[in-house]
Amino acid sequence: MPELPEVEVVRRGLEKHVVGRTIEKITVLHRRPVRSHLGGPEGFASDLMKRGIDAVARRGKYLWLVLGDDAMIAHLGMSGQFRVSRPHDPQLRNTRVLFDLDDGTQLRFVDQRMFGGLEFVPRGGHCPVPHIALDPFDPRFDPVVVAKRIRGRRTTVKRAILDQKLVSGIGNIYADESLWRAKLHFDHPTQGLTQSRAVELLGHARDVMSEALTAGGTSFDSLYVNVNGESGYFERGLDAYGREDQPCRRCATPVVRRRFANRSSFLCPRCQRLPKS
Repeated sequence: MPELPEVEVVRRGLEKHVVGRTIEKITVLHRRPVRSHLGGPEGFASDLMKRGIDAVARRGKYLWLVLGDDAMIAHLGMSGQFRVSRPHDPQLRNTRVLFDLDDGTQLRFVDQRMFGGLEFVPRGGHCPVPHIALDPFDPRFDPVVVAKRIRGRRTTVKRAILDQKLVSGIGNIYADESLWRAKLHFDHPTQGLTQSRAVELLGHARDVMSEALTAGGTSFDSLYVNVNGESGYFERGLDAYGREDQPCRRCATPVVRRRFANRSSFLCPRCQRLPKS
């Protein structure tokens, strides 16, 4: 699932192509992506018709188009993509919604697995996801305050940094990468963290996501691409995630894979030991 760097890459691509444009026509090819709209596909199209796109905003993994006082949230899910094309260009097989813009281009929402979706939020232009915490790239993000909140939870460190109500944008990939850099086991109790180590961990999370953003995000297959169809290549620089049985870049111990909440965690068993107490 796309995490903060991947969503930010898409946001920047959309910003370049759609800000200042007006939506002239909407064609819903499959109703599932707009399933949350009470008016169905017809109501969704009616609410967005002739709306100007003022900005493309993001918080954590959430992306939205600012339409005056309103917003359209885009949930990318597992395989959601936006592609900027010309109306006569061939459509990808899993194209779900078309937005014809006033400059003659067409914005297309493509979603193979259809876990993603588009949601119109009246009066949501400022922030349609107020329940989601600030992410480490937000200028208002205070790592000292967030570190205290993490240490106040009775949980484990990976569960805490994946909690989008504590800190947003971090998913499974960048959680493993941040924990590797901090030399922390994913099951390390949050109450056993010192304040300085918690702040350090958040710093590593920001650093690794910043590096991934520079590389265009992390792409393991064709399901994550930018609006021009290009893949990111940060997977080449991953230190932990997906590197089972490969040598740790610090100590050469083989990286291991462990079960974690119906997913996997990758770590170095030597560098990231669980505390005995």
